[in-house]
Amino acid sequence: MAAELTAHDLIAQHRPTLDQALEAIRTRAYWSPHPEHPKAYGENGSLDMAAGKAAFDALLGTRLDLGQPGTDDWVGGEVSPYGIELGVTYPHADLDVLLPAMKAGQRAWRDAGAEIRAVVCLEILKRISDRTHEFAHAVMHTSGQAFMMAFQAGGPHAQDRGLEAVAYAYVEQVRTPDTAEWTKPQGKRDPLALTKQFTPVPRGIGLVIGCNTFPTWNGYPGLFASLATGNAVLVKPHPRAVLPLALTVQVARQVLTEAGFDPNLVALAAERPGEGIAKTLATRPEIRIIDYTGSTSFGDWLEANARQAQVYTEKAGVNTVVVESAGDYRGMLSNLAFSLSLYSGQMCTTPQNLLIPRDGIRTDQGPKTFDEVVADLARAIDGLLGDDARANALLGAIVNPDVKARLEAAAGLGEVALASREVANPEFPGAVVRTPVLVKLDGAKPDAEAAYMSECFGPVSFAVAVDSVTDAVELLRRTVREKGAMTVGTYTTDPEVEEAVQEVCLEEAAQLSLNLTGGVYVNQTAAFSDFHGSGGNPAANAALCDGAFVANRFRVVEVRREA
Repeated sequence: MAAELTAHDLIAQHRPTLDQALEAIRTRAYWSPHPEHPKAYGENGSLDMAAGKAAFDALLGTRLDLGQPGTDDWVGGEVSPYGIELGVTYPHADLDVLLPAMKAGQRAWRDAGAEIRAVVCLEILKRISDRTHEFAHAVMHTSGQAFMMAFQAGGPHAQDRGLEAVAYAYVEQVRTPDTAEWTKPQGKRDPLALTKQFTPVPRGIGLVIGCNTFPTWNGYPGLFASLATGNAVLVKPHPRAVLPLALTVQVARQVLTEAGFDPNLVALAAERPGEGIAKTLATRPEIRIIDYTGSTSFGDWLEANARQAQVYTEKAGVNTVVVESAGDYRGMLSNLAFSLSLYSGQMCTTPQNLLIPRDGIRTDQGPKTFDEVVADLARAIDGLLGDDARANALLGAIVNPDVKARLEAAAGLGEVALASREVANPEFPGAVVRTPVLVKLDGAKPDAEAAYMSECFGPVSFAVAVDSVTDAVELLRRTVREKGAMTVGTYTTDPEVEEAVQEVCLEEAAQLSLNLTGGVYVNQTAAFSDFHGSGGNPAANAALCDGAFVANRFRVVEVRREA
């Protein structure tokens, strides 16, 4: 097939966006080319919303043929957390056929250079953006996110993270010039003169192991970082969340073909129920890069066993908020209530442990005892979620039975300050929707420690009574050091406490949010400005995104010639 997208056209269309992204990661200021509001898409927002839903509905019960080599079966079985069987089937690959086919296109992709790779990636992201409404429904019905969150986090925010990875990849590749003239004086003798050529070369095939909760948001950084640095990418979705990443692969293959490259540079590895191909793939010699989001146990296994690959993991952590004092008590309660409720706490950034001095805290509304703080927070959550329609819009659905089981077991770990309740979803009667549970624990008791020192993923939070703010800071340090944390929050009006918490976070490499009381929440990060994870504590060995996330996906090879 003849190329339909010329290098000139791609550069003309996408180079301005790339330059803006480069400026954004330099300044860390707010910027996004992808609108957050559903009505911003298409000439008529409401029609575009309807078309996106229709496109998603048209996928149900169909075979998604990607035209990949080595297809030996068709597999599927996704069931929406909202109770709908998707019925989509995907190609199952014979790896001995697919992996060599993926490697075949890497030479031309390598030789295209950093700029062409970047603008091809931006064309892929643009086409995904054009189908944001369709992708939103795919994310919603595989992750259990409520529609608006699936639209934003699964659409523009995920696309931002992909573009951010492309920008970082471009920066690192062009840091070294393509060529250099080298001349060394030799006194009275003729100088030594060499012409040097420097080429970024890919490591090999990158493997993206997708997650159930944020298939695009967590999947796009690794996918686009590897692709933009010259590597082919094999996408292995979570078996309960295949569709969003399968559609992504479909778009990528179309764009690569039209740009004159081998579509097999991006491929899908779907699996049969219970097949568990991640370990097999991760240790194949062809796989040289792995991006993984999920459990600590499998992340640790990858780091220990996938020795032939550069492994990037985001694993579990125990996110902590220290509550010492509050200059805006109502704002603090409102902010925390939203943070604990959003997507039923099924985010790797959701706070779990709230460390509160047992003697209480100072606030702008006077002193508050430990029990009063916890009771007021429980009322704030209850008020936020009291209306079922609003609760459904914030909570989404419980993503899998394990989360529901943890939620139900948490009530037996301590004194329940706020019991979880079932919320009916009239549109999707099969959805499992639950409000958060808030449990009080005594930080000095060993049996309580077993609870708060373990990640309890889902809508479960612990209000932990500590003897003093000094004890809270030390427990924070121990938690981050031993268990890791994607986020840390603190509420204080005391500069010394603020400095102490900040020092812990600097020493233990944890991202800190201080005194959030408005419309920014500890569990949200903005692409191009915020770092998601640090790569410096046990919760993750990489940050999304920084130079370290992309630079080791390629190496620079030098060719020297005498001038």
